[in-house]
Amino acid sequence: MVPDVSTGSSTLGLINYLFGPGRRDEHTDPHIVAAWDMAGAPDPGRDHEATYGQLARRLDHHVDLRTRELGGHKPPQHVWHCPVRTAPGDRYLTDAEWAEVARRIVAATGIAPEGDEKACRWIAVRHADDHIHILATTVRADGRRPRTHRDGQRAQQECRKIEVEFGLRRLKSGDLTAPPTPTGAERAKAERQSQGVTAREWLREQAYTVAAAVRSVDDYFTVLTSLGIQVKQRIGPESGEVTGYSLAAPGDTARGEPVWYGGSKLAPDLSFNRLRERLPTQDVTDRPQHIDDPHMAWRGAEWAVRTAHTVLDSGDDAAAQGQLDAFSDALHNLARAVHGPHRAELQAAATVFNRARRSAIRADHQAATSLRDATRELAYARDEPGGLAIAFIFAALHVARAAANWHAQRGHQQQAAAAEQALLHLWVGYQQVSAPVLADLSRRAPGQQTIDRFESTVRQAIPDHADQILADPVWPALTTTLARAETAGHNPHQLLSEVAAERELATADSPAQVLVWRITAQPNKRMQGARRRSTVSATSFASAPQPAPTTVREQSSDRSQRQARGGPRHGR
Repeated sequence: MVPDVSTGSSTLGLINYLFGPGRRDEHTDPHIVAAWDMAGAPDPGRDHEATYGQLARRLDHHVDLRTRELGGHKPPQHVWHCPVRTAPGDRYLTDAEWAEVARRIVAATGIAPEGDEKACRWIAVRHADDHIHILATTVRADGRRPRTHRDGQRAQQECRKIEVEFGLRRLKSGDLTAPPTPTGAERAKAERQSQGVTAREWLREQAYTVAAAVRSVDDYFTVLTSLGIQVKQRIGPESGEVTGYSLAAPGDTARGEPVWYGGSKLAPDLSFNRLRERLPTQDVTDRPQHIDDPHMAWRGAEWAVRTAHTVLDSGDDAAAQGQLDAFSDALHNLARAVHGPHRAELQAAATVFNRARRSAIRADHQAATSLRDATRELAYARDEPGGLAIAFIFAALHVARAAANWHAQRGHQQQAAAAEQALLHLWVGYQQVSAPVLADLSRRAPGQQTIDRFESTVRQAIPDHADQILADPVWPALTTTLARAETAGHNPHQLLSEVAAERELATADSPAQVLVWRITAQPNKRMQGARRRSTVSATSFASAPQPAPTTVREQSSDRSQRQARGGPRHGR
C-alpha cells in the first residue's frame, strides 16, 4: 500500500479532478467513502444536487475564518492531498475498508488525530478499484495549523501496519531519500508522446550518467547542455554565485514554455549542494592518467571496486555510504564504456542502483575519492579490453551483493531491494559476456603435463580449496589463465597465493571463476619490465654528458690545424 503526500493551494481545483472523468476518462463512480463528518460533507458522486462548490466551501470553512482573521491573507499551501494505492496483485478493498484506511492515515499524519473535535476537515474519495484520494484543508477549528511534520513517513508506517492486518502485500518502508515519482499528468504526457519514460525520469538518468563522468560542476552543466538539455542556473543575489539549477528535457513544454525540474526534484543527491560535495565547482584541467592505456584504466577501476567491498565491512557507515555513492557512478561509467548485448543489462543495473546509492546516513565522499577517480577514467578510455571488463563486472557483482547485505542490516529495505535487483541485472550481463570467453579459455587449455603441474601448484598454494577448484567446470579455463600469466612473468604459486588472499573463497559459488578474473586483472610483468628498461635507457641517455656544440669559428680552426699537420681534408 503506497501513500503519496503532497500539498497545494486550490481546494476546488482538486475536487474537480477527484470527481471529474480523469485525464483519460479513467475515473469510474467517484464518491466519498469517509469524511470528517459524513452527514456534513456534500457528495457530488452520490447526491446529484450537491455541487463541487458546496463541498469546497464546507472543506474551506476553517480556512476562510482564518483568512478573515489574517486580513485577507490565505494560508499558503493549505490543501493536503494523499492518494493511497494498493500494490499490483492485491485484492480490491471494500468502501468500508477504504474508509478505515483513510481514518487511520489522517490520524497518523496529524491531520485529524483520533478524538480531536477541532481537527482539520477532510474527505476520502474513491474513483477506482485500487486507490482512494484523501483531501484535507490544513486549518483546524481553533485556527491553528496541524502538526504534520514527517507526515509522509508516518503515513508509510501506518500503511505497513494496515498491510499486515488486511492481508495485503507487504511493501518496503522508505526513509524519505527516494526520488520524487512522476505525476499522473507526466505519465499521461509520456504515453501520448509514445515515450517509454517521463521527462522527469529521463532527465534524472541523464543527470546521473553525466555527473558520474565529469570532473567538475562546470563540466556537468556543459555536458548536459551539449546533450540538448536546457540548463537554468539560480544565482544568489548577494554572492553572485550559483546556488541551484533546473533542467528541461528537449521538446518538453507546457503552454509553449519549457517544463523545468530542479535538481532536488529529480533526486535528493542531484541537488546543487549534494553535487558540490562530490565534485569541485571549477573546471579541472588535469587529464585522466590512463586515457592512453585502457588496460591500466580498467585494472585501476577493478582494483578500486574490490577495495570498496572491504570498506563495506569496515564498520564506518559514513565511509561505506560514500563508497556506495561512488560505486553507483562506477556502474554508470561501466555501462558507458562497454559494447555488446550485455550493455543493456549493465545500464539497467546502473539505473536500479541509483536507489541504493543513498540513505539517511550522510556519506563521506572524501573516503571514496579513489574509487570515483579510478572508475571515472572508464568514461574516457578508448577501448574495452574484454577480459579486464569482465573482471570489473565480476568484482561489481560482489559489491552489489555486499551493498544489499549492508542496507538490509541497517533496515534500509528499499535500498536493499534495489541493490538485489541491480545484482540480478549484473549477473545476467556477466553471464552473457563471460560464457563465451570462459568457453574459449577452456578450449585453449595447455597440455596435460602443464595441467598436472598447475594442479600440484594449486594444492600447494591453496590447500583448503584445492579439491573444490579442481572439480570446478571452470578449471580448464583457469589452467589457460595460469599459463598466460606465467608467460607474462608471474610465478604461478606466488600468484595463486596472492589472489586467493584477496578474498576468502569459502563463500564463492565458483572459486575457479574468482581466480580466473583476479589473475586476468594482474599486470603483465614482462611488459612492465620492458617499459621500465625503456624509460631507464631514455633517462640515462638524456642525463649522460654530451659534447658541447662547436661554433663555426671553432670548426674552421680545427680544419686549419689538420691541414698544418698534413692530415686529410675530409674524414672517411
